[in-house]
Amino acid sequence: MPRRPLRAGILGTGTIATSPNGYLVGLMEMTSDVMTVAAADPVIERARTVAKRYQIPGVYESLDEMLEKSDLDLVINLTPIPLHGSTSRRILKAGKHLVVEKPIATTMEEADELIELANDRGLLYVVAPPNMVQPNRVEAKRLVAEGAIGQPCFARVRSSHGGPAAGNWPLDPTWFYQEGSGPLFDMGVYGIHDITGILGPAKRVVAFSGITEKVRTVRGGPFKGKQIAVTADDNTLLMLDFGRSAYAVVDGTFNVNAAKSPQIEIFGREGTLNLYNQQQDPTAPPLEIFRLDAVPGVDGWITPRQRSFTDHSSQQRYRRAIMVKHLVDCLTENKRPILSAEHARHALEIMLKAIESARRGQVLDLATTF
Repeated sequence: MPRRPLRAGILGTGTIATSPNGYLVGLMEMTSDVMTVAAADPVIERARTVAKRYQIPGVYESLDEMLEKSDLDLVINLTPIPLHGSTSRRILKAGKHLVVEKPIATTMEEADELIELANDRGLLYVVAPPNMVQPNRVEAKRLVAEGAIGQPCFARVRSSHGGPAAGNWPLDPTWFYQEGSGPLFDMGVYGIHDITGILGPAKRVVAFSGITEKVRTVRGGPFKGKQIAVTADDNTLLMLDFGRSAYAVVDGTFNVNAAKSPQIEIFGREGTLNLYNQQQDPTAPPLEIFRLDAVPGVDGWITPRQRSFTDHSSQQRYRRAIMVKHLVDCLTENKRPILSAEHARHALEIMLKAIESARRGQVLDLATTF
């Protein structure tokens, strides 16, 4: 007997739900697996507009109302960062599978509670970012594990941009710059997930962090000219220690207005591995390797061409909803998510201890793994 599509509710109908690379466009490609049957947003008119556009039958002003009145299998939590913990708790307590934007929460206590809730109820729990299911990340992890560049020594990881106030953000970007949010939670989390996903859990962290501009001016969009008081650090640089003298430098900042370098560079004793952001530069290779003795006696760069990791058709088709597809695949195949809550908890500990390290001027040990 064919399995019926999972019934999904969207919590939050802002930019991450509706952008061209957002969830709802991708969910429209998944109707045999997932039917979006409800949307909730405290800005009810926005929710109604989005629901009409995407033919979502149920529209609600709150999460609690959606959970009470809609028959759901899973909820896609797209609330602002400070609300991730409290809203995810209510979703899991209601017995729903969960896809949530990054970070998993803003405190370790919240993250621990959420993971325990999901495990106790047998619920699948997938947490952004989706990077580690991207084909070039999967291949990079395999190559490093197989010794393609020898023993990893250090990495440089760029995961930042100029901040939502620097572009044409369609909504008020103020909260991105406020305490409890900031570029480390918003953007640095990508690089942390990337490098720990490829090299494994980190053991220690040290960081520098501060505010470069006390007031940001919105440069475009409907809130152009608005002055934003910055209360969260907008410039963080951290270093991770993976053991065996392997280190990584990761940025989490709203000060990268432009860059041409690879998104990730991993330097090993026998070579170098580069990963690029093809959304920023479609002409760049998804992955390239420099190897000592690429052929006997000759060192050189290699751009692998295997379709298995140069084919981005799934990512292009499902957009941000690739995480929902990942949850569906894990349910169907009874397997543990790659985008696990435990990995997200490890990333959260790194971010929280990076902030603490910067304040205390100390290297701090990490307790979590995944």
